[in-house]
Amino acid sequence: MKNQHTRLETLEATIRSLLHGLFMVVTVIPWAMGVLVSAPFLSANQVYWLCVGWLRIAVTSGCFLLGIKNRVTGMEHLPQTEEGQAILLVKHQSTWETFCMPTLMPHPLAYVFKRELLFVPFFGWAMARMDMIHIDRSKRSQAFAKVVEQGRRLLSRGTWVIMFPEGTRIPRGAAGVYKTGGTKLAVQTGAPVIPVAVTSAKCWPRKALIKYPGTVDFIIGPPIPSQGREPAELMEEVEAWIEAQMRESDPEAYAR
Repeated sequence: MKNQHTRLETLEATIRSLLHGLFMVVTVIPWAMGVLVSAPFLSANQVYWLCVGWLRIAVTSGCFLLGIKNRVTGMEHLPQTEEGQAILLVKHQSTWETFCMPTLMPHPLAYVFKRELLFVPFFGWAMARMDMIHIDRSKRSQAFAKVVEQGRRLLSRGTWVIMFPEGTRIPRGAAGVYKTGGTKLAVQTGAPVIPVAVTSAKCWPRKALIKYPGTVDFIIGPPIPSQGREPAELMEEVEAWIEAQMRESDPEAYAR
């Protein structure tokens, strides 16, 4: 179900969205150049937090210019030690959670993403300097082998792996196909999976140029052990938890 907005609200939201987009473009260029210049002299963690610095600016400006507020619950479900491992499986509705998750989490995250993003000017160039898992989706078997190899290494040093099991942004009120890549990685590494429900499409709809003010819920679920589980069955549990939380947190979208 789509939100109904007056013409004045739409006009105001359009202006705010344009200003936010312009602000991100203007700020990402010098920030990315700073990352490219300084990365050879910094550790992987230092490069990560340097990049998260720009994400904080993008999110803060989104709160100020777009009127989007984040409400986070379930932080107590995250590992409480530096060595604690986690694979975060996150509902994907918009770009907002991609920007927000690293700013909300107390540990470095490693996204699993398609390598084409590395060629996006400035933003992608800076991403290439981060220790994350970029894959060639045209080489499926090799891609998953790389996910397992890199994921095991990153998890062993306390970096949490984050994946969007639906693979792409899903419209508000809908569910995509939950692919088992994340749970396969969990089963092979023994790391627990942590489901995360996100209601970002209420404010930042999928592929939308216009964003609207409101509250986005980030609901972090209890860790689910992966040892001795089958990936498909484990993903069914993750999907059931996330989609139940989505219906509870955004009932208007599921009214039909």
